[in-house]
Amino acid sequence: MTHEPPSQAPEGEPMTTLTTTTVLDVVVPVHNEERDLAPCVRKLHADLTRTFPYPFRITIANNASTDGTRAVADELARELPAVAAVHLAEKGRGRALKAVWTASDAAVLAYMDVDLSTDLAALAPLVASLISGHSDLAIGSRLARGARVVRGPKREFISRCYNLILRGALATRFTDAQCGFKAIRADVARRLLPHVEDTGWFFDTELLVLAERAGARIHEVPVDWVDDPDSRVDIVSTAVADLRGVARVARGLLTGRIPIGELRAQLGRRPLEPQTPGVPAGLFKQLVRFGAIGVVSTLAYLLLFVSLRGGLGAQGANLVALLLTAIANTAANRRFTFGVRGRRGAGRHQFEGLLVFALGLALTSGSLALLHVFAAPGGPAELVAVVGANLLATVLRFLLLRNWVFRPRRAAEAAS
Repeated sequence: MTHEPPSQAPEGEPMTTLTTTTVLDVVVPVHNEERDLAPCVRKLHADLTRTFPYPFRITIANNASTDGTRAVADELARELPAVAAVHLAEKGRGRALKAVWTASDAAVLAYMDVDLSTDLAALAPLVASLISGHSDLAIGSRLARGARVVRGPKREFISRCYNLILRGALATRFTDAQCGFKAIRADVARRLLPHVEDTGWFFDTELLVLAERAGARIHEVPVDWVDDPDSRVDIVSTAVADLRGVARVARGLLTGRIPIGELRAQLGRRPLEPQTPGVPAGLFKQLVRFGAIGVVSTLAYLLLFVSLRGGLGAQGANLVALLLTAIANTAANRRFTFGVRGRRGAGRHQFEGLLVFALGLALTSGSLALLHVFAAPGGPAELVAVVGANLLATVLRFLLLRNWVFRPRRAAEAAS
């Protein structure tokens, strides 16, 4: 096993004496942890020495400690091979991780909490998918199937509520944003870190949201996790800061301030080639999502048509109801069915969507006009006619949206 010599950095600066052969850099961010730091680093070092087959480094990221943490970190760096100590003048876990990860030469960057609540047996599967190139970012999850967790009901409730908020507000799909056990490929980190603003506990969540929105592959590892009863995290202040972070990121995504299109162009994985000739990749999922949106749109259309029928007449109600639902339908399909994000190209997509809407209007208006030739206006026959015509228009709408409005090449140009 090849190890690196220890290196240290001056106050407020990340380390500069690094080798170019490091595969894994595990950062342990600490603030006033003089008691737990040495046992954690010794255990981690022994475990990596015994089980990890590549050169590694353990970096102690001391952020503005006021107790004896700095002295302990420096002693460990002198004593143990492949251990480095970095001292930052300002407090913040996110700030410490960003500083060390940005300066590191390792291919894979990881971090874990000093309390070692997560069983180290999960470290190898955490980084394996990144070393192989299969995934871009890996997280330990206490909420994934197969995880084993020991913690009080208060923390369990807060954790699950927080992840539900993330799913509702930011449409996330990962299961556990704040387990202190994560890793990322260095090339992916270089793209994402300049856009991560938080310097505290929300750093993890913001990094994950940007990675997911950019199309990076996130690998989840179920972990064995035992709550540290001596944890000094202020739950209330951390929760408030996290909620503010969620609101800030949501605004950034909605306004386009966060360049998701640019990140997606850099990090998004290429579409899979179709395995079945003539069947494009992703067609089934698109049909399911388009169908779900179509059902909601049809119900909204019917409610609008019925409520407006008395004041505007059948043709007027049909025009207004179809126009409103067409705009909402195009926006929903743009985001959820065809995966186009950001504001770029949205105007063109809505304009082309309105052209498709004109086809639906012609079909439904024509069906009403034809019905009135052979039957009296009003009644269930009108509803049957507009529903049938709307279903036909929906099929044509999907084909036109997929193959014209949101054709993959054009969608990629809009997102870039």
